[in-house]
Amino acid sequence: MVQRIIFLKLGGSLITEKKQPATPRMEVLGRLAKEIATAVRDQPGLGLVLGHGSGSFGHVPAQTYGTRQGVFTPVEWLGYAKVWRQANALNRLVMDALLDEGLPVMSFAPSAMVLARSGQVLRWEPSNLQRTVEKGLIPVVYGDVVFDQMLGGTILSTEDLFDYLAPIFKPQRILLAGIEPGVWGDFPDCTHILPEINSSNIGTFQPALAGSVATDVTGGMASKVLQSLKLCQRITGLQVSIFSGEKPGVLEAALRGAYPGSRIQA
Repeated sequence: MVQRIIFLKLGGSLITEKKQPATPRMEVLGRLAKEIATAVRDQPGLGLVLGHGSGSFGHVPAQTYGTRQGVFTPVEWLGYAKVWRQANALNRLVMDALLDEGLPVMSFAPSAMVLARSGQVLRWEPSNLQRTVEKGLIPVVYGDVVFDQMLGGTILSTEDLFDYLAPIFKPQRILLAGIEPGVWGDFPDCTHILPEINSSNIGTFQPALAGSVATDVTGGMASKVLQSLKLCQRITGLQVSIFSGEKPGVLEAALRGAYPGSRIQA
């Protein structure tokens, strides 16, 4: 029986070479899969919803065709299909790595399930994802193209998907594992990490927040922090951790209850 739920995102910057188009970091992906498998097996009551970014697979064609901003012309719809292809290709690599470690994962492609309106989820039937968790399986979602009532088509990030699913699943924690050790308090100098961000101090820190140093059509770090804080304000007791999964063992420790990097809470 599932006693608690954690949402985990493997960031595109962590599992791909984000400055080199369509280049996975297979050794890193394999290690992360092993850490997830170890933590899950040792915690029988843990329910996991896993997501991953598109990194250098989806973000490059998305930027070329402006897919996030809307899809209207035949050329833009070609770009939409190219982004779908790249996001799907990375998802298959992630699924293979997880399955190779014996994890009972199932992929749920947002492009086949989600309808958006003005860049936000409008309609998504979550019952199959809920059943997946109830049966001890791990649903996997990822940044993907979706049809949009106002924009024709757009891209939803993993954070956008988590934002919709969190009030349904009510996770205790959301773990966002990337390559940055946390949220920098002085980007781009990057000399110190903010240990905690909350409703009281966000006004002080907000000028220091900045986007990613690599191509990221879904907003970068500032978007992640603000979206996470709003979600914590909506769900009582929710905490979000933003941290680096580069060092072996950090992801596993986070799944066991550690708080690496920066913690966001209401």
